[in-house]
Amino acid sequence: MERPDIQKVIEALLFITEQPIPLKSLEAVFENQTPREELLSILQSITSDYAQRDSALEVREIAGGWQMATRPEFAPWIRKLFKDRLTYRLSNSALETLSIVAYKQPITRSEIEEIRGVEVTAVLDTLTERKLVRIAGRRESIGRPLLYGTTPDFLKAFGLKRLEDLPSIESLVPPVSEPSAEAPVPEGDAPQDPPETAEPIPASVDITN
Repeated sequence: MERPDIQKVIEALLFITEQPIPLKSLEAVFENQTPREELLSILQSITSDYAQRDSALEVREIAGGWQMATRPEFAPWIRKLFKDRLTYRLSNSALETLSIVAYKQPITRSEIEEIRGVEVTAVLDTLTERKLVRIAGRRESIGRPLLYGTTPDFLKAFGLKRLEDLPSIESLVPPVSEPSAEAPVPEGDAPQDPPETAEPIPASVDITN
């Protein structure tokens, strides 16, 4: 099969599927007759074509695969059409717990609670039901507690190719400013609290089924 024909087949597959297509799946579709490098080059060509034509659609590398999607600026119009579908909004406590799982995984419930300082069983159940968090095994320690990690749906929800694309924690923490020499703290005054750290991920996110 010639490259233009392969490109048309891949474009059709990207259009029809609801899940990101991994490269290995495309290799299987073409019965391993098309080298992986060629498939990757074609995917990049399709991505470039859609970007150059300023289409309402785009091709993304996301969650370990490739997927066709609408561009973010059209989301309000799509929600109007599918207004009967459920839209979940995560609470701040759910986002905090999800952030801890994302950056510390695999992690046990008790370790999350030690960081947050509150009980998180119900929050973990909610995140698991929404397929953002999964049970990733058991720790080989006393009681063999469950370990939690994120899912491919988590990557899709936050537009990440892979977990390594999460911003570093250091980049999310604002620098602590040194006390200015021109503004000394008067004797007897209480020391100021350090600045709060930034949220590692947005304050809220819509998860639409």
